[in-house]
Amino acid sequence: MRAILLDIEGTTTPIEFVQQVLFPYARARVHDYLAQHADDPAVRADIALLRAEHAAESPRSSDVPPWDPEAYVYWLMDRDRKSTGLKSLQGRIWEAGYQAGELKGKGEVYPDVRPALERWRTAGKQIAIFSSGSVQAQRNLFANTTAGDLSPLLSGYFDTTTGPKKEAGSYRKIAAALGRRPADVLFVSDVAAELDAARAAGMRTALCVRGHDHPHDSPTDHPRIRSFVELA
Repeated sequence: MRAILLDIEGTTTPIEFVQQVLFPYARARVHDYLAQHADDPAVRADIALLRAEHAAESPRSSDVPPWDPEAYVYWLMDRDRKSTGLKSLQGRIWEAGYQAGELKGKGEVYPDVRPALERWRTAGKQIAIFSSGSVQAQRNLFANTTAGDLSPLLSGYFDTTTGPKKEAGSYRKIAAALGRRPADVLFVSDVAAELDAARAAGMRTALCVRGHDHPHDSPTDHPRIRSFVELA
């Protein structure tokens, strides 16, 4: 094993932090952020992506609202959709929160995360992140955790612009980007379907079961761990 690829929610970071801190923070600021950054090219690009997603969604979903960026963002949030446009916009709102000091140092990680990252880094392993949250959001989270700035320990960040987390092709692309054979990469996640895709790509896998925090109790043959201490 020469590289370790980590999921975030339920793996490095408690699900509660994401759902009870980050998501509500972004939701409460969508209206003002869109109004204040209406002319920002990056935000306009997010809105264009959201509009394209809305156009594709409308024929499939009878309850999707008429096109309005704010209304559509709330609709996606209510359904916990892994929309690339939504995740990018959320990442920008969180970045503003970090810059304002409102989220700085609040990124919760499990106690075993920093020691494990340091141990793996000392052993010469590459450590990367693959999350539905934008790369921008990932960078900000790991630079502002309750265990300090973890970004120097990480070699790369990947989001859904690489591909969906439940498709094998995404993991092949990540292995190539890391300069590794898939067989030399271990993917750790709390979602069995993601692990299935990684294994189909040739990666090694481990299902992270964080006690009561773990919502996925369906049978799976992926090796289970409760802590990063169990990983060499």
